[in-house]
Amino acid sequence: MNRRVQALERQIDRIKAELLRLEDLRPGSLSEQFNVCGTPGCRCKKSPPERHGPYYQVSYTRKGRSGSRFVRRHQVKAVKRQLRNYVRMRELVDRWVEAATELSDLRLQDEGE
Repeated sequence: MNRRVQALERQIDRIKAELLRLEDLRPGSLSEQFNVCGTPGCRCKKSPPERHGPYYQVSYTRKGRSGSRFVRRHQVKAVKRQLRNYVRMRELVDRWVEAATELSDLRLQDEGE
């Protein structure tokens, strides 16, 4: 059992180190949108329509509240990286909780013996 405890401690240390390496985080999802304007005779009214865009928007839910914000084209790459970092952070935290729970159970079991 001692080997398993040590393995879990090393695993948790690796998870913590990877969490520290993550940079900017952003929850949500990025969408690409095309719009039709109200100007008569505009290209967006042709058949087939040539809609305006793309426009980018990130939508998110945080602390029970939904929100969204527009993202400028030159910011899309950075926002995508932030979204990936957030997903990775959530995966790492889940792995940490699983390992920590098993480690706690083993330590409690050792106390009982």
